[in-house]
Amino acid sequence: MQSIQSQYEEKLTSAQQAIKLLENNDKLVIGIAVSEPPALLNELANQIKNGIYSKIKLYYNESKAPAANTILQYDFLDVLELNCLFLSGNERKLIQQGMANNRKVVNFVPTTFSQTPRILSEEIGIDTFMATVSPMDENGYFTFGTNNDYGTTVARSAKKVIIEVNENMPRVFGNSLLHISEVNAIVENNQPLTEVPPVPANDVDDKIGKIISTFIPDGATLQMGVGSLPNAICAQLVNHKDLGIHSEVITPGMINLIQQGVITNKCKNINKRKSVFTFAMGDKNLYDFINNNPAVESHPVNYVNDPSVIAQNDKVISVNATAEIDLTGACNSEYIKGHQYSSSGGQLDFVRGAYLSKGGKSFIALHSTTKDGKISKIVPKLSGPVTTPRTDTHYVVTEFGAVNLKGLSTPERALALIGIAHPSFREELIAAAKQNHLV
Repeated sequence: MQSIQSQYEEKLTSAQQAIKLLENNDKLVIGIAVSEPPALLNELANQIKNGIYSKIKLYYNESKAPAANTILQYDFLDVLELNCLFLSGNERKLIQQGMANNRKVVNFVPTTFSQTPRILSEEIGIDTFMATVSPMDENGYFTFGTNNDYGTTVARSAKKVIIEVNENMPRVFGNSLLHISEVNAIVENNQPLTEVPPVPANDVDDKIGKIISTFIPDGATLQMGVGSLPNAICAQLVNHKDLGIHSEVITPGMINLIQQGVITNKCKNINKRKSVFTFAMGDKNLYDFINNNPAVESHPVNYVNDPSVIAQNDKVISVNATAEIDLTGACNSEYIKGHQYSSSGGQLDFVRGAYLSKGGKSFIALHSTTKDGKISKIVPKLSGPVTTPRTDTHYVVTEFGAVNLKGLSTPERALALIGIAHPSFREELIAAAKQNHLV
Protein backbone atom coordinates (compact mmCIF):
# COMPACT_ATOMS: atom_id res chain seq x y z
CA MET A 1 0.00 0.00 0.00
CA GLN A 2 1.33 3.41 -1.01
CA SER A 3 2.28 5.69 1.89
CA ILE A 4 0.45 8.95 2.54
CA GLN A 5 3.53 11.02 1.73
CA SER A 6 4.25 9.18 -1.50
CA GLN A 7 0.65 9.74 -2.62
CA TYR A 8 1.10 13.44 -1.92
CA GLU A 9 4.37 13.64 -3.85
CA GLU A 10 2.88 11.74 -6.77
CA LYS A 11 -0.05 14.17 -7.05
CA LEU A 12 1.98 17.32 -6.36
CA THR A 13 2.48 19.31 -9.54
CA SER A 14 2.62 22.80 -11.01
CA ALA A 15 -0.43 24.93 -11.70
CA GLN A 16 0.39 24.66 -15.42
CA GLN A 17 0.20 20.87 -15.28
CA ALA A 18 -2.75 20.65 -12.90
CA ILE A 19 -4.96 22.88 -15.01
CA LYS A 20 -4.59 20.41 -17.91
CA LEU A 21 -7.08 18.19 -16.08
CA LEU A 22 -9.70 20.80 -16.97
CA GLU A 23 -11.20 19.99 -20.37
CA ASN A 24 -13.24 21.91 -22.90
CA ASN A 25 -16.95 22.10 -21.99
CA ASP A 26 -16.24 21.09 -18.39
CA LYS A 27 -18.57 22.32 -15.69
CA LEU A 28 -16.16 23.89 -13.20
CA VAL A 29 -16.82 24.89 -9.58
CA ILE A 30 -14.36 26.97 -7.58
CA GLY A 31 -14.23 27.60 -3.85
CA ILE A 32 -16.05 30.59 -2.40
CA ALA A 33 -14.32 33.85 -1.44
CA VAL A 34 -11.25 33.12 0.74
CA SER A 35 -10.99 29.59 -0.68
CA GLU A 36 -10.59 30.71 -4.29
CA PRO A 37 -7.32 29.15 -5.55
CA PRO A 38 -5.18 32.05 -6.88
CA ALA A 39 -2.41 30.06 -8.60
CA LEU A 40 -4.88 27.78 -10.40
CA LEU A 41 -7.11 30.69 -11.43
CA ASN A 42 -4.11 32.63 -12.73
CA GLU A 43 -3.09 29.67 -14.85
CA LEU A 44 -6.63 29.19 -16.12
CA ALA A 45 -6.62 32.85 -17.16
CA ASN A 46 -3.35 32.30 -19.03
CA GLN A 47 -4.77 29.27 -20.83
CA ILE A 48 -7.90 31.17 -21.87
CA LYS A 49 -5.74 34.06 -23.07
CA ASN A 50 -3.68 31.62 -25.14
CA GLY A 51 -6.74 30.11 -26.81
CA ILE A 52 -6.48 26.67 -25.17
CA TYR A 53 -10.19 26.53 -24.31
CA SER A 54 -13.26 27.26 -26.38
CA LYS A 55 -15.87 26.88 -23.59
CA ILE A 56 -15.80 26.39 -19.81
CA LYS A 57 -18.99 26.59 -17.74
CA LEU A 58 -18.10 28.13 -14.38
CA TYR A 59 -20.36 27.83 -11.32
CA TYR A 60 -19.39 29.81 -8.26
CA ASN A 61 -20.49 31.98 -5.35
CA GLU A 62 -19.22 35.26 -3.81
CA SER A 63 -16.15 36.14 -5.87
CA LYS A 64 -13.23 38.01 -4.33
CA ALA A 65 -9.88 39.39 -5.55
CA PRO A 66 -8.28 36.06 -6.67
CA ALA A 67 -11.06 35.50 -9.22
CA ALA A 68 -11.53 39.18 -10.06
CA ASN A 69 -7.84 39.63 -10.83
CA THR A 70 -7.58 36.54 -13.01
CA ILE A 71 -10.52 34.87 -14.73
CA LEU A 72 -13.31 37.43 -14.29
CA GLN A 73 -12.23 39.52 -17.26
CA TYR A 74 -14.72 40.86 -19.78
CA ASP A 75 -12.54 39.71 -22.67
CA PHE A 76 -12.69 36.11 -21.43
CA LEU A 77 -16.47 35.81 -21.44
CA ASP A 78 -16.75 34.36 -24.91
CA VAL A 79 -14.96 31.33 -23.46
CA LEU A 80 -15.91 31.44 -19.80
CA GLU A 81 -19.65 31.10 -19.19
CA LEU A 82 -20.36 32.64 -15.79
CA ASN A 83 -23.09 30.99 -13.73
CA CYS A 84 -23.11 32.84 -10.43
CA LEU A 85 -25.09 31.84 -7.35
CA PHE A 86 -24.29 35.02 -5.39
CA LEU A 87 -23.39 38.24 -7.19
CA SER A 88 -20.74 40.60 -5.84
CA GLY A 89 -19.32 43.89 -7.08
CA ASN A 90 -17.16 41.99 -9.56
CA GLU A 91 -20.17 40.57 -11.38
CA ARG A 92 -22.06 43.87 -11.23
CA LYS A 93 -19.15 45.56 -12.99
CA LEU A 94 -19.15 42.92 -15.73
CA ILE A 95 -22.93 43.20 -16.10
CA GLN A 96 -22.63 46.96 -16.65
CA GLN A 97 -19.99 46.38 -19.32
CA GLY A 98 -22.24 43.83 -21.00
CA MET A 99 -25.27 46.11 -20.93
CA ALA A 100 -23.25 48.83 -22.66
CA ASN A 101 -22.69 46.34 -25.48
CA ASN A 102 -26.21 44.85 -25.41
CA ARG A 103 -24.70 41.58 -24.20
CA LYS A 104 -25.65 39.09 -21.48
CA VAL A 105 -22.42 38.13 -19.69
CA VAL A 106 -23.43 36.83 -16.24
CA ASN A 107 -26.06 34.16 -15.64
CA PHE A 108 -27.64 34.17 -12.18
CA VAL A 109 -28.66 30.86 -10.58
CA PRO A 110 -31.42 31.40 -7.97
CA THR A 111 -31.09 29.23 -4.87
CA THR A 112 -31.05 29.37 -1.11
CA PHE A 113 -27.63 28.74 0.38
CA SER A 114 -28.72 25.48 2.05
CA GLN A 115 -29.79 24.01 -1.31
CA THR A 116 -26.56 24.89 -3.12
CA PRO A 117 -24.60 21.64 -2.50
CA ARG A 118 -27.42 19.48 -3.85
CA ILE A 119 -28.09 21.77 -6.81
CA LEU A 120 -24.42 21.71 -7.84
CA SER A 121 -23.82 18.02 -7.24
CA GLU A 122 -27.15 16.53 -8.36
CA GLU A 123 -29.10 18.95 -10.52
CA ILE A 124 -26.16 20.40 -12.47
CA GLY A 125 -23.43 17.78 -12.10
CA ILE A 126 -19.84 19.01 -11.87
CA ASP A 127 -16.79 17.85 -13.82
CA THR A 128 -14.02 19.70 -11.98
CA PHE A 129 -13.73 21.29 -8.53
CA MET A 130 -10.87 23.60 -7.49
CA ALA A 131 -10.30 25.24 -4.09
CA THR A 132 -7.68 26.28 -1.57
CA VAL A 133 -7.29 23.95 1.42
CA SER A 134 -5.13 23.71 4.54
CA PRO A 135 -1.95 21.56 4.54
CA MET A 136 -2.24 17.78 4.85
CA ASP A 137 -1.74 16.13 8.23
CA GLU A 138 0.17 12.91 8.94
CA ASN A 139 -2.98 10.87 8.29
CA GLY A 140 -3.52 12.28 4.80
CA TYR A 141 -6.27 14.77 5.57
CA PHE A 142 -6.59 18.35 4.37
CA THR A 143 -9.39 20.60 5.66
CA PHE A 144 -11.54 23.09 3.79
CA GLY A 145 -10.46 25.81 6.23
CA THR A 146 -12.45 29.01 5.87
CA ASN A 147 -14.90 27.55 3.39
CA ASN A 148 -16.83 24.37 4.00
CA ASP A 149 -20.12 25.57 2.44
CA TYR A 150 -20.62 23.54 -0.78
CA GLY A 151 -16.98 22.37 -1.00
CA THR A 152 -17.28 19.12 0.96
CA THR A 153 -20.23 17.94 -1.14
CA VAL A 154 -19.03 19.08 -4.55
CA ALA A 155 -15.54 17.66 -3.99
CA ARG A 156 -17.08 14.22 -3.59
CA SER A 157 -19.42 14.47 -6.56
CA ALA A 158 -17.02 16.08 -9.06
CA LYS A 159 -15.12 13.85 -11.47
CA LYS A 160 -11.84 15.71 -10.86
CA VAL A 161 -10.62 17.52 -7.73
CA ILE A 162 -7.68 19.93 -7.92
CA ILE A 163 -6.55 21.56 -4.68
CA GLU A 164 -4.26 24.45 -3.90
CA VAL A 165 -2.51 23.88 -0.58
CA ASN A 166 -1.75 27.06 1.35
CA GLU A 167 0.03 27.02 4.72
CA ASN A 168 -1.94 30.16 5.66
CA MET A 169 -5.30 28.41 5.31
CA PRO A 170 -6.48 27.53 8.83
CA ARG A 171 -6.95 23.93 9.80
CA VAL A 172 -10.45 23.59 11.21
CA PHE A 173 -12.37 20.99 13.19
CA GLY A 174 -15.82 19.65 12.39
CA ASN A 175 -16.97 17.97 9.18
CA SER A 176 -14.32 19.60 7.02
CA LEU A 177 -11.91 16.84 6.00
CA LEU A 178 -10.69 15.92 2.54
CA HIS A 179 -8.43 12.88 2.14
CA ILE A 180 -5.46 12.61 -0.20
CA SER A 181 -7.16 9.66 -1.93
CA GLU A 182 -10.02 11.94 -3.00
CA VAL A 183 -7.72 14.37 -4.82
CA ASN A 184 -6.45 14.22 -8.41
CA ALA A 185 -3.82 16.98 -8.34
CA ILE A 186 -2.13 19.21 -5.77
CA VAL A 187 -0.57 22.63 -6.22
CA GLU A 188 1.27 24.45 -3.43
CA ASN A 189 0.94 28.22 -3.10
CA ASN A 190 1.57 29.98 0.21
CA GLN A 191 0.34 33.49 -0.44
CA PRO A 192 -1.62 35.52 2.16
CA LEU A 193 -5.34 34.81 2.35
CA THR A 194 -7.89 37.30 1.11
CA GLU A 195 -8.90 39.58 3.97
CA VAL A 196 -12.18 41.46 4.36
CA PRO A 197 -11.62 44.18 6.99
CA PRO A 198 -14.51 44.94 9.37
CA VAL A 199 -16.80 47.74 8.19
CA PRO A 200 -17.11 50.47 10.85
CA ALA A 201 -20.62 50.97 12.20
CA ASN A 202 -22.30 54.36 11.75
CA ASP A 203 -24.81 56.10 14.02
CA VAL A 204 -27.81 54.38 12.43
CA ASP A 205 -26.17 50.96 12.80
CA ASP A 206 -25.52 51.71 16.46
CA LYS A 207 -29.17 52.66 17.05
CA ILE A 208 -30.40 49.47 15.38
CA GLY A 209 -27.80 47.40 17.21
CA LYS A 210 -28.96 48.74 20.57
CA ILE A 211 -32.57 47.97 19.76
CA ILE A 212 -31.87 44.39 18.68
CA SER A 213 -29.54 43.71 21.63
CA THR A 214 -32.43 44.27 24.04
CA PHE A 215 -34.26 41.30 22.50
CA ILE A 216 -31.31 38.92 22.86
CA PRO A 217 -31.45 36.89 26.09
CA ASP A 218 -28.52 35.29 27.86
CA GLY A 219 -27.93 31.79 26.51
CA ALA A 220 -29.15 32.66 23.01
CA THR A 221 -27.57 31.14 19.88
CA LEU A 222 -26.62 33.75 17.29
CA GLN A 223 -26.67 33.94 13.51
CA MET A 224 -25.57 37.17 11.89
CA GLY A 225 -24.29 38.20 8.51
CA VAL A 226 -21.37 40.38 7.51
CA GLY A 227 -21.11 44.16 7.47
CA SER A 228 -21.33 47.11 9.78
CA LEU A 229 -24.66 46.25 11.44
CA PRO A 230 -23.63 42.81 12.79
CA ASN A 231 -20.50 44.44 14.18
CA ALA A 232 -22.66 47.07 15.88
CA ILE A 233 -24.84 44.37 17.43
CA CYS A 234 -21.83 42.39 18.67
CA ALA A 235 -20.49 45.56 20.30
CA GLN A 236 -23.72 45.77 22.33
CA LEU A 237 -23.46 42.22 23.67
CA VAL A 238 -20.33 42.47 25.82
CA ASN A 239 -22.35 42.18 29.04
CA HIS A 240 -24.39 39.19 27.89
CA LYS A 241 -23.67 35.69 29.20
CA ASP A 242 -23.26 32.25 27.68
CA LEU A 243 -24.20 33.09 24.10
CA GLY A 244 -23.66 30.57 21.31
CA ILE A 245 -22.88 30.60 17.61
CA HIS A 246 -24.60 28.59 14.88
CA SER A 247 -24.14 30.84 11.88
CA GLU A 248 -23.41 30.48 8.18
CA VAL A 249 -20.57 32.98 8.63
CA ILE A 250 -18.25 33.62 11.55
CA THR A 251 -16.99 37.19 11.73
CA PRO A 252 -14.47 39.32 13.66
CA GLY A 253 -17.25 40.68 15.88
CA MET A 254 -18.13 37.15 16.97
CA ILE A 255 -14.47 36.30 17.58
CA ASN A 256 -14.23 39.31 19.91
CA LEU A 257 -17.17 38.00 21.91
CA ILE A 258 -15.59 34.54 22.18
CA GLN A 259 -12.32 36.05 23.36
CA GLN A 260 -14.18 38.13 25.95
CA GLY A 261 -15.93 35.05 27.34
CA VAL A 262 -19.40 36.20 26.25
CA ILE A 263 -19.78 33.29 23.84
CA THR A 264 -19.38 29.91 25.56
CA ASN A 265 -21.87 27.76 23.57
CA LYS A 266 -22.69 25.85 26.76
CA CYS A 267 -26.45 26.42 26.44
CA LYS A 268 -26.71 24.85 22.98
CA ASN A 269 -28.50 21.54 22.49
CA ILE A 270 -26.41 20.45 19.50
CA ASN A 271 -22.71 21.07 18.84
CA LYS A 272 -22.55 21.99 22.51
CA ARG A 273 -19.59 24.20 23.47
CA LYS A 274 -18.72 24.61 19.79
CA SER A 275 -19.01 27.73 17.63
CA VAL A 276 -20.43 26.42 14.35
CA PHE A 277 -20.02 28.05 10.94
CA THR A 278 -19.90 27.12 7.26
CA PHE A 279 -17.67 29.93 5.97
CA ALA A 280 -15.38 32.49 7.57
CA MET A 281 -14.55 35.89 6.17
CA GLY A 282 -12.57 38.59 7.91
CA ASP A 283 -9.03 39.50 8.89
CA LYS A 284 -5.88 37.56 9.77
CA ASN A 285 -6.80 37.58 13.45
CA LEU A 286 -9.98 35.66 12.61
CA TYR A 287 -8.10 33.11 10.48
CA ASP A 288 -5.49 32.63 13.20
CA PHE A 289 -8.20 32.21 15.85
CA ILE A 290 -10.04 29.39 14.06
CA ASN A 291 -6.82 27.57 13.17
CA ASN A 292 -6.54 24.32 15.14
CA ASN A 293 -9.15 25.62 17.59
CA PRO A 294 -11.22 22.68 18.89
CA ALA A 295 -13.93 25.06 20.16
CA VAL A 296 -14.74 26.12 16.59
CA GLU A 297 -16.30 23.75 14.05
CA SER A 298 -17.00 24.02 10.34
CA HIS A 299 -19.81 22.05 8.72
CA PRO A 300 -21.36 21.92 5.22
CA VAL A 301 -23.98 24.56 4.49
CA ASN A 302 -26.71 21.96 3.99
CA TYR A 303 -26.22 21.18 7.69
CA VAL A 304 -25.55 24.62 9.13
CA ASN A 305 -28.38 26.31 7.19
CA ASP A 306 -30.93 23.51 7.41
CA PRO A 307 -33.91 25.02 9.30
CA SER A 308 -34.57 21.69 11.03
CA VAL A 309 -30.98 21.69 12.34
CA ILE A 310 -31.05 25.37 13.30
CA ALA A 311 -34.24 24.80 15.29
CA GLN A 312 -32.66 22.14 17.50
CA ASN A 313 -31.01 24.90 19.52
CA ASP A 314 -33.22 27.00 21.78
CA LYS A 315 -33.42 30.81 21.66
CA VAL A 316 -31.90 31.14 18.20
CA ILE A 317 -31.51 34.80 17.24
CA SER A 318 -31.15 35.43 13.51
CA VAL A 319 -30.26 38.88 12.17
CA ASN A 320 -30.30 39.68 8.46
CA ALA A 321 -30.50 42.79 6.31
CA THR A 322 -32.81 43.64 3.43
CA ALA A 323 -32.85 46.11 0.57
CA GLU A 324 -36.56 46.91 1.01
CA ILE A 325 -39.67 45.66 2.77
CA ASP A 326 -43.25 46.22 1.65
CA LEU A 327 -46.19 47.18 3.83
CA THR A 328 -47.26 43.53 4.25
CA GLY A 329 -43.81 42.40 5.48
CA ALA A 330 -42.40 40.80 2.33
CA CYS A 331 -38.67 41.42 1.89
CA ASN A 332 -36.56 41.93 -1.21
CA SER A 333 -32.98 41.43 -0.05
CA GLU A 334 -31.25 40.82 -3.38
CA TYR A 335 -32.56 43.07 -6.18
CA ILE A 336 -31.75 46.78 -6.62
CA LYS A 337 -32.50 49.27 -9.41
CA GLY A 338 -34.13 46.65 -11.61
CA HIS A 339 -31.23 44.21 -11.45
CA GLN A 340 -30.06 41.23 -9.46
CA TYR A 341 -27.65 42.66 -6.87
CA SER A 342 -26.66 39.71 -4.67
CA SER A 343 -28.68 36.56 -3.86
CA SER A 344 -31.16 35.04 -1.44
CA GLY A 345 -28.19 33.55 0.40
CA GLY A 346 -29.10 31.97 3.71
CA GLN A 347 -31.60 34.59 4.85
CA LEU A 348 -34.75 32.50 4.49
CA ASP A 349 -32.99 29.42 5.90
CA PHE A 350 -32.33 31.23 9.18
CA VAL A 351 -35.58 33.21 9.27
CA ARG A 352 -37.42 29.89 9.24
CA GLY A 353 -34.96 28.04 11.46
CA ALA A 354 -35.01 30.73 14.14
CA TYR A 355 -38.80 30.81 14.31
CA LEU A 356 -38.91 27.00 14.62
CA SER A 357 -36.50 27.27 17.56
CA LYS A 358 -38.00 27.28 21.06
CA GLY A 359 -37.94 30.94 22.10
CA GLY A 360 -36.26 31.89 18.82
CA LYS A 361 -36.60 35.19 16.97
CA SER A 362 -35.55 36.37 13.54
CA PHE A 363 -34.85 40.02 12.81
CA ILE A 364 -34.88 41.80 9.47
CA ALA A 365 -32.85 44.96 10.02
CA LEU A 366 -32.62 47.94 7.69
CA HIS A 367 -31.88 51.63 7.65
CA SER A 368 -35.19 53.41 7.11
CA THR A 369 -33.87 55.26 4.05
CA THR A 370 -31.15 55.13 1.41
CA LYS A 371 -29.55 57.63 -0.96
CA ASP A 372 -28.96 60.17 1.82
CA GLY A 373 -32.52 59.97 3.01
CA LYS A 374 -34.11 60.46 -0.42
CA ILE A 375 -35.61 56.97 -0.76
CA SER A 376 -37.63 55.02 1.81
CA LYS A 377 -36.67 51.36 2.25
CA ILE A 378 -40.17 50.65 3.56
CA VAL A 379 -42.23 50.68 0.37
CA PRO A 380 -45.82 50.12 -0.80
CA LYS A 381 -44.72 47.35 -3.20
CA LEU A 382 -41.43 45.57 -3.77
CA SER A 383 -39.35 46.42 -6.83
CA GLY A 384 -37.84 42.95 -7.03
CA PRO A 385 -38.38 39.30 -6.08
CA VAL A 386 -39.46 38.15 -2.64
CA THR A 387 -36.50 36.86 -0.64
CA THR A 388 -38.38 36.39 2.63
CA PRO A 389 -42.16 35.98 2.29
CA ARG A 390 -44.48 38.06 4.47
CA THR A 391 -45.63 34.84 6.14
CA ASP A 392 -42.09 34.24 7.46
CA THR A 393 -41.02 37.73 8.52
CA HIS A 394 -40.89 38.02 12.32
CA TYR A 395 -39.32 41.19 13.76
CA VAL A 396 -38.47 44.21 11.61
CA VAL A 397 -36.10 46.84 12.97
CA THR A 398 -35.07 50.30 11.80
CA GLU A 399 -33.43 53.11 13.72
CA PHE A 400 -36.98 54.18 14.68
CA GLY A 401 -37.91 50.99 16.49
CA ALA A 402 -38.88 47.33 16.23
CA VAL A 403 -42.16 45.62 15.33
CA ASN A 404 -43.22 41.99 15.59
CA LEU A 405 -45.33 41.13 12.53
CA LYS A 406 -46.39 37.66 13.65
CA GLY A 407 -50.11 37.50 14.25
CA LEU A 408 -50.82 40.94 12.81
CA SER A 409 -53.46 41.48 10.14
CA THR A 410 -52.47 43.26 6.95
CA PRO A 411 -53.80 46.63 8.21
CA GLU A 412 -51.95 46.17 11.49
CA ARG A 413 -48.76 45.22 9.63
CA ALA A 414 -48.94 48.25 7.36
CA LEU A 415 -49.47 50.65 10.26
CA ALA A 416 -46.73 49.01 12.35
CA LEU A 417 -44.19 49.25 9.53
CA ILE A 418 -45.16 52.83 8.74
CA GLY A 419 -44.54 53.57 12.42
CA ILE A 420 -40.84 52.63 12.06
CA ALA A 421 -40.41 54.25 8.64
CA HIS A 422 -38.60 57.56 8.39
CA PRO A 423 -41.03 60.35 9.44
CA SER A 424 -40.51 62.10 6.10
CA PHE A 425 -42.20 59.20 4.29
CA ARG A 426 -44.96 58.19 6.68
CA GLU A 427 -47.65 60.37 5.17
CA GLU A 428 -47.15 59.07 1.63
CA LEU A 429 -46.94 55.49 2.91
CA ILE A 430 -50.29 55.94 4.65
CA ALA A 431 -51.76 57.23 1.37
CA ALA A 432 -50.30 54.24 -0.51
CA ALA A 433 -51.67 51.83 2.08
CA LYS A 434 -55.15 53.29 1.60
CA GLN A 435 -54.83 53.18 -2.17
CA ASN A 436 -53.81 49.51 -2.00
CA HIS A 437 -56.72 48.71 0.36
CA LEU A 438 -54.39 47.73 3.21
CA VAL A 439 -55.99 50.15 5.65
